[in-house]
Amino acid sequence: MRLSRMKLFAVLGAVVLLSGCTADLTEQNAWLTEENENLRSQLAGRNSALTDAQQDLRERQSQVAQLRRDLDNAQRSERSSFTRTGFENIPGVSAAYSNGEVTITVQSDVLFDSGKTSLKSSAKQSLQTVASVLNSSYAGRPVRIEGYTDSDPIRKSGHKSNHHLGFERAYSVRKFLISKNVDASRVALASYGPDKPMGSKAQSRRVEIVVVTE
Repeated sequence: MRLSRMKLFAVLGAVVLLSGCTADLTEQNAWLTEENENLRSQLAGRNSALTDAQQDLRERQSQVAQLRRDLDNAQRSERSSFTRTGFENIPGVSAAYSNGEVTITVQSDVLFDSGKTSLKSSAKQSLQTVASVLNSSYAGRPVRIEGYTDSDPIRKSGHKSNHHLGFERAYSVRKFLISKNVDASRVALASYGPDKPMGSKAQSRRVEIVVVTE
């Protein structure tokens, strides 16, 4: 009889213990379920934020690409606007635009007799037209007049060097342009003498009028 009671108590104890374990498992399962839902919610929020960030990145990349296209178009438009410089069809004069400058080239043989620094009468009409364009199309823009020579040493002209000859010729052009109402404060002088030769000696002897457009 006593043994039976002991077995009964053992069984009851096991049932109680098992019930307690079941309750603990149920509580743990509920907590894990809640934690899982919280993690899923956090993940969904982060995925949503990531999607928004990716969309914002795509929009910014699109804006940058458009800005680059606009810049390229503006640069092409600027270059094309200088396809014609305004100095075309002036006798003895050629002009080109590059890197923010318009360079007007006049061969010295057009402007001066050999070894001389006084302008030929025939050259003054061309320079007068150049002055007119400088005053109308390039008003206020800085101008640099550069004198160049060939590499032949000075023998008869009386100038100390080719650099002196180049300077005097550039000065003569400057003086004439100023007489045609080009503001003297705009006009600088430089002489490169034989330092920047071109394809031939005749081409090397030149005066360049450089207009800074930027």
